[in-house]
Amino acid sequence: MSEKTLIVFLHGIGASGAQLMPLASSWRTSLPNTRFVAPDAPMHHRYGHQWFSTEGNPLDPDRIESAREAFDGLMNDVVRREGFTDTHDRVAFVGVSQGAIVALDAVASGRWKVGAIVAFSGLLPPQPVSPASNSTPVLLVHGENDTTIPPMAARLAAAQIATAGFKVELDVERGSGHTISSTGAKKAVSFLQKTLL
Repeated sequence: MSEKTLIVFLHGIGASGAQLMPLASSWRTSLPNTRFVAPDAPMHHRYGHQWFSTEGNPLDPDRIESAREAFDGLMNDVVRREGFTDTHDRVAFVGVSQGAIVALDAVASGRWKVGAIVAFSGLLPPQPVSPASNSTPVLLVHGENDTTIPPMAARLAAAQIATAGFKVELDVERGSGHTISSTGAKKAVSFLQKTLL
């Protein structure tokens, strides 16, 4: 295996992994020796896939907790298939929206101790944060004009995980909405170069 690091993209609700692969193409030159994968979330959604159901209260922590087993099963499969079973410190989760929520939950709950995590337009439900994975550096990128998940959610998430001893960087971007902007993507690349390579 020539690749030394693995980046797992986690898409948003109603999307698919393939929609994030163009990002991988644009990152390849900056992140050499890196393998990029973008699995589809395990649950069906009428427009694609989802990590957890958003019927009723989409921020109910029970919904996210109920998705943990399927998430962990899928991530274990991906990591094993790509040859990183014993080197989680060489793996990064890069999630957007709902994908960012499950990625943050995976690390904040102490279930996954990975090399880095980037969360675009995400949030962390009010829950106790385990210090078990606090060696994982975290980057939160959020648009100031996000009307789907307000930027305050990222500020709260940053405070929650910092309290548990995580090293957190927060970038709230002026003029951006609920998306991965080109400046946000650049910020993520430099963060991953610094933490993973």
